[in-house]
Amino acid sequence: MNAYAAVGPGGRVALTDLGGSINQSAGRLYNERTILSLIRQRRSLPKAEIARLTGLSAQTVSVIINQLEAEGLLRRQSPQRGRVGQPSVPISLDPEGAFSFGMKLGRRSSDLILMDFCGTIRASLRETYPYPTPSRLQSFLDRGCRSLLMRLTAGQARRVRGLGVGAPFDLWSWEPEVGAPADVAASWRGFDIAAEIQRQSPWPVQFCNDASAACAAELAFGENAQLQDFLYIFIGSFLGGGIVLNGSLYTGRSGNAGALGSLPVPAPGHRLIRSASLYVLERMLAERGQDPRLLWRSDDWSGLGPALDNWIEQAAEALALACVAGISIIDFQAVVIDGAFPDSVRTRLLEQVRARFERQDRQGLTELKILEGSIGPNARAIGAASLPLLAGAAREPDPAFKERARQPAVSI
Repeated sequence: MNAYAAVGPGGRVALTDLGGSINQSAGRLYNERTILSLIRQRRSLPKAEIARLTGLSAQTVSVIINQLEAEGLLRRQSPQRGRVGQPSVPISLDPEGAFSFGMKLGRRSSDLILMDFCGTIRASLRETYPYPTPSRLQSFLDRGCRSLLMRLTAGQARRVRGLGVGAPFDLWSWEPEVGAPADVAASWRGFDIAAEIQRQSPWPVQFCNDASAACAAELAFGENAQLQDFLYIFIGSFLGGGIVLNGSLYTGRSGNAGALGSLPVPAPGHRLIRSASLYVLERMLAERGQDPRLLWRSDDWSGLGPALDNWIEQAAEALALACVAGISIIDFQAVVIDGAFPDSVRTRLLEQVRARFERQDRQGLTELKILEGSIGPNARAIGAASLPLLAGAAREPDPAFKERARQPAVSI
């Protein structure tokens, strides 16, 4: 009997009978990806614990671990002594096992990162602008990849598995809010981001919505990875969201699930995107004669004063309503809120969201935790960089990225 393992609620991995529908090679590959995904989630595990959680035999686990170790994807840590029996040897991911590039294309800035197999950013670049253009995107990507690639040795460069790109869908939309000229907005209509980047990239390119990428980063590398079901909100120039169900990112039939920006709210702007996005704070700063470019060029927001105070109050009121709307549709464990702002601003915002949420009429609804995201401004780029790594070293099929990936999975 062929079988594969799938991680279920609470982290327990249940074996599933494959019958004759899949060959042994595919089943072995699935088990490899399951083990890699489990170790990524738990950071490190001994073989015996991996066997217990997956339900696979100790021999099967040992064979897979040895193979992945030989490929450079796993490494053994120091034995844990002081217990009865043989010392336990934890197994962890090898950060040198694979590398990837991740790019976040935003309406005010672009970020390019070089990330290792454990999710650590090895190097990064940023470019700011009044608004994005296709030519600016291509130029930054070409210069940036060449620059970051020089940070790697020849051996490390051979382990680069791909380039992931996270960008808003329909970049030509919201033209009045972003302030781009009509001809620039129109230039994005016929520009296939994934296809055009693939033409200039020597690696496979994968693409997804930027907010979905941020959500995937929280799920794969964040401190809230233990949650099985949560609503995710990322506040950038424009607010976006994501949905995690049963421990996997749910993108919906068109890849647009969690499009919270369009949610109607009885607040200034009448939509969440017009009430809690950072472009709203930009306008508040400009009205007071302050330079709004500080939001994208500095990590110190301490001097923003009343404009920031007013924005936090307005955003918190709208976000509290969004939390109520979200839990009324799906019985989420939590709402996780992150954004392109300093940690201190995120903490202030969450405190006010929680206070306003408590004042809402929630009769008939279950309790909900409102938690801070743990990745921060780099969430979208980290999520994008995860695309090539998780596509080749995660459970198959990977619901987090299946809907929006434009290239075949990269085998690593």
